[in-house]
Formats: sequence, C-alpha cells, structure tokens
Amino acid sequence: MTVRAVLYDRHGDVDELYLGEVPTPLPAAGEALVRVRACALNGFDPMMLAGTTGLRVPLPMTPCGDAAGEVEAFGPGTDAEDWRVGPGTDAEDWRVGDRVMIDPFIKGRGMLGEKARGAASEYVSVPLENLVRIPPGVSFEHAAALPVAYGTALRMIEDRVRVRPGETVLVLGATGGVGTCCVQLCKQIGATVIATGSSDRKLEQLCDIGADHVLPSRSDELVRMVRAIAGRPRYHDPDSGGVDVVVNYIGGSTWATSLKVLRFQGRMVTCGATAGYDPPTDIRYIWSFEQTIVGSDGWTRDGLTRLLAMVADGELDPVVHAVRPIEEIREAMGELSARKVFGKSILAP
Repeated sequence: MTVRAVLYDRHGDVDELYLGEVPTPLPAAGEALVRVRACALNGFDPMMLAGTTGLRVPLPMTPCGDAAGEVEAFGPGTDAEDWRVGPGTDAEDWRVGDRVMIDPFIKGRGMLGEKARGAASEYVSVPLENLVRIPPGVSFEHAAALPVAYGTALRMIEDRVRVRPGETVLVLGATGGVGTCCVQLCKQIGATVIATGSSDRKLEQLCDIGADHVLPSRSDELVRMVRAIAGRPRYHDPDSGGVDVVVNYIGGSTWATSLKVLRFQGRMVTCGATAGYDPPTDIRYIWSFEQTIVGSDGWTRDGLTRLLAMVADGELDPVVHAVRPIEEIREAMGELSARKVFGKSILAP
C-alpha cells in the first residue's frame, strides 16, 4: 500500500519537487498514523531543498515540518491491515478520528522536513507524545500554521525578551510566519509595534494585523526613520528614545542597524539569520548602551497548547497566505523563495 507525498531526490530549485508514491508509513509501538489534512511550509524548506543549510539531508526528502490532521490508526502494524494498539503502546488518551496538530521535533529522529521525512504527504507516522489535541473551533489550516513559526514567536516574545505593556518593539522582516505572529502577540500585550516589510502591499497587510508603524525593509534610512518614531537613544539615559526590543532573525546588514536604534538597556532577540550569520557589528553600542542580546531557539509543548487555546478563544488569528492542493507544491515553494508570501503558505493533501 502506498500514499502520495511530495519528494525531491536531489538538491536544487523548485523543479526538483514532484508528487510521488511512497510506502504507507506504518506506525510502530507508541506511534500513531495521522491522516494529514493540512501542512505548512516554513522558511527553512527552500533552504533544505537548495542544500544551503549545511545539514546532511537524507534523500529522498519530503518537505514541511508543520501538519495537522486526524488519527487514523495506532501501531505496531506489520502491514496495512494490522494497525492496532499493541504492547507497549499507551493510547488511552487518544482515539481514531481525534483531531491533532503535530509537534514537528521527534526525539531520536529529528525535525520533520530536515532529518525526518516531512509532512507534505497524505499520511505521516509520529510518536504519540508528538500529538497535540486541536480544540473545537480551530481549523486544520490554522493548526498547521502554528508549530514552527508561531511556536518560535511565542517563546521569543513571552519567554525570552518578555515584552511588557507600553514598550516599543521593532520587528524586522515582519511579513512571514514568525513576524506576523510577533506583531499580533506584541499588540495583544499592549506594546507599540514598528514593523518592516518589502512591498507597499505587505506594509498595508502589516497595518491590518495591528502594526502601529510600518517601514520599508530595504531602506538605507532605517535608523533615521525608526528614530523619528521612537526617538534617539542617549548614552546612560534610560528615559531617552529608542525601541525597547528589536526582533531580528535576519542578521546580515541589519545587525549593526538594530544596535543603533535600541534604547539604553534595550534588548535584541534573534532566532535565525536569513541574510547571513556572520554580520559586521559595532560592539561599542553593546557596552556603552548596556544592551542585551538574547538567543531563542524553537518552541515548547506548553507554548503549542497555549497557541491553540488562543486561536480557539479568538485572541490570535493565524495569517494564512494561501491554501493550495498538494499538487501545487512548486508554485507554493516558488512564492516562498521569491518572498511573495505574507504569513503562512498551507498545502492540503
């Protein structure tokens, strides 16, 4: 028995992607077979396809780390007719048909779409401990948008830099999954949000989701424009201008720029470096303005559960760029690579 899945056998551009047949992923003891109803692309997917991450990717690979669907069966199973709850499987809390989101990091196997075959498939088999129950009222598409991007954003904003009401936050390159979530979370907390985007249309969309001020990403005048909004930081003056927090997962030339707009004792948080991990910097700002640089990596299970509850309660509205059938993977990945996506791009197997 086989199922359809998106595959690539070698690194390259979107032309390497194709829809193929793979053996049905039989669940082992302690695992569940999930019928994928929605899966989501992330920023790392084009990089994994291109082979630019430095990670050794087992080929053929299926993209997508994020997924939501329904429990189809439990393991162990020796063939397609022998799925059941077997010895060593504790499935008391789960039933066939349960609606679930998948936590994409699997102990011993790695991240879906990186080290383990991803979720752009009709079915995926994962450990029971990676299942997160979807509450009523939350769609598969919204659930699939959450784990990697929104989970990362929640941990950055609430756990790592702990944005407070009344603070001013600058979110750089705010138009992807992480950025759109950061904007919404900061507004919910009661912060003033300055967000950057690469086009007039995206800037309008950032305003629609709550950004107080929007600025073009590629402007050479970013320092001047941010200071015109938040004021100029002053040496050893906590009451002077500047932003309290910069969210910077871009790196590259934005790194030194970020230091120049932080207020005295401001914080900058980073969870990535899409434009380069070894940027030029200016250490003088770090010591003289007593700045704090905070790293943040990944998400927590409690964070994923909290995000689902926020969506169910209407406190958070995941931004979905488009929902496409799985056959349109090339178009979806191409848009993501070309930075034409606002929010999350969803595929529906």
